[in-house]
Order: sequence, then C-alpha cells, then structure tokens
Amino acid sequence: MTTIRCTAEPFNIGSWTILLLPKSASAKLPSRGMAMVEGTINGAPFQAPLEPDGKGSHWFRVTKAIGDAAKADVGDIVTLAMEPMEQWPEPKVPADVNNALAANPKVHVLWKDITPMARWDWLRWIGSTKNPDTRKKRIDVAFSKLKAGERRPCCFNRSMCTEPMVSKGGVLLEPT
Repeated sequence: MTTIRCTAEPFNIGSWTILLLPKSASAKLPSRGMAMVEGTINGAPFQAPLEPDGKGSHWFRVTKAIGDAAKADVGDIVTLAMEPMEQWPEPKVPADVNNALAANPKVHVLWKDITPMARWDWLRWIGSTKNPDTRKKRIDVAFSKLKAGERRPCCFNRSMCTEPMVSKGGVLLEPT
C-alpha cells in the first residue's frame, strides 16, 4: 500500500484530543470502517486504530505520549505519513469482558480462535454504549453469538463512530 500523507489540526472534544483526517486521506484507506495504521506525526512514530467519524472520514485519539513525541498541541497543523497495517495488534480487552471470558472457558477458546480484527469489532460493538446495563447485555449477546459460530457482530455498521465519549448517534461530535 502507498503511504498516505496529509496535514491535520488536533482539536478537543471534552477531555479528548482528536485528530480528524481529511476525507481525501481517509478515502485512501482500505475500509470505511476501522483501520489500523502506523506511521509518523511530525516525524514521530505512532500506531493507532483509526475510528470512522460517521461522516466519511476517520479520526484517532492523540494520547499525551503521541502529542508530546510529535510536539503537537491543539490548534497546531501536523504532518502525517501513515500506512494501513496488514496484521492488526491485539486490542486491549476491558476488565468486564476479560472477567466474563475468564468465567466462560468455552467462549474464551472461541475468542482466541477469531482474528484480532474480529476481536476489535466485538469490543467496538460492546463498548458503543454509555449504559452499563446495555453493555452487560451486549457481552452476553456476544458470547451467545460466538457459541453459535458467529465470528463477527451482525447488524453492526462498521462505518459509524462507536466511541460514546466523543460521539452521538454514530457520528463524531464537533470540537469543544
């Protein structure tokens, strides 16, 4: 894949710093859904999952470590060079999902058998709600579906923004 090059300006949504790719850069990604990339910001290396914004582009959270390494602050124009990763890294499994997997060895075996990309999809679907009761129900549904042989969440629009801290109705919120 060719290196995707662009500039962008970090901004805040609540306490999060976000970097939204220009649509022209996002269009070069292999998917309208989540994409995993590695590259540089202002020459500093980074690796990140690019989340869809629900409007045809992608974004990622600029952590303090990434921002410090790139010397990038809100309002700065940063230069990105990135390539999609063929091999996705393992997602960080939240404690509630990890505890549920530990309590259900059969599902844990099934979980290990699916691809990292599929695990990212399940975790995005489970985590796309602020409601703890809905989240618990989604863990139960995910486990039931895995037991039934489904390797990915069905009826899940991968091109919508699923991070409830910075989105509403599947669309990335505007800067604050």
